[in-house]
Amino acid sequence: MKPIENSLVRPPALRADSIPPHAFFLVSAVFHYLGPAFAVLLFQYADALGVAWLRITVAAVAFALWRRPWRVLRAASAPQRRLLVAMGAILALMNSVFYLAIARLPLGTVGAIEFLAPIGLAVLGLRDARNFVAMLAAVAGVALLTDVRIGGEPLAYAFAFANCVLFAGYIVIGHALARDGGAAGIDRLGAAMLVAMLVAAPIGFREALPAFHDLRLLAAAIGVGICSSVIPYVCDQLAMARLPRSTFALMLALLPAMACLIGALVLQQIPGTLEIAGIALVIGGVLLHRTASAT
Repeated sequence: MKPIENSLVRPPALRADSIPPHAFFLVSAVFHYLGPAFAVLLFQYADALGVAWLRITVAAVAFALWRRPWRVLRAASAPQRRLLVAMGAILALMNSVFYLAIARLPLGTVGAIEFLAPIGLAVLGLRDARNFVAMLAAVAGVALLTDVRIGGEPLAYAFAFANCVLFAGYIVIGHALARDGGAAGIDRLGAAMLVAMLVAAPIGFREALPAFHDLRLLAAAIGVGICSSVIPYVCDQLAMARLPRSTFALMLALLPAMACLIGALVLQQIPGTLEIAGIALVIGGVLLHRTASAT
């Protein structure tokens, strides 16, 4: 898959090269779980598909105001537009099935299933025994942090596994968008988010209508969009631009650990011994992983 040319857009330079890419990932991980905290309020008044569309739309509007991503769509060649449309469709469907899954299953269960995608990509990027041990440590840590109970909700699990597959696509295409620089990747992400808004509209717009009658719900929708689809996705692009795909995929194992830490700090959900052990294994796996020179 060929990267989109730098000549598409000439964004202002980002002063991000001096910041370690792992820092961007950690910011993404934190905001990845603040978004669902806002979504809890919306689930009481709007259908899951409506919440997904609101999240995508808020993000699309934010990117439009910030980056003017329609320039990317206008300047792109036919193959480049196909890449952007593919990413937009993935974002729309991934967010939709994710919310359909967490409306029926515990977030930890959906997160554990979702983790199968990045760990599969990490396996593909393995280079030596050290990385294999790192992967095993991360998997063991996630197993301790998540309580997966299969049964009773076949449709919900179908949504969760569909989200897993789409998440793998997000990682692969996200790296293609970020291949020649984080700033250009952000512009392309904004263009893909505009596509995602249009793709998700037929299945989510009607369900989102109740939120337009309550300013509190709209405020929550803005929080969901910014925390779930702007800050983390931008940070992902800045990290993907400088991290090999296998390294980024393995670092996603930090997400369950981050959820546990946020629960302790924000919700006073103090982790037990097994959870602390899981956090240690996940972080140990990430630290042990040897970065490949290319993917």
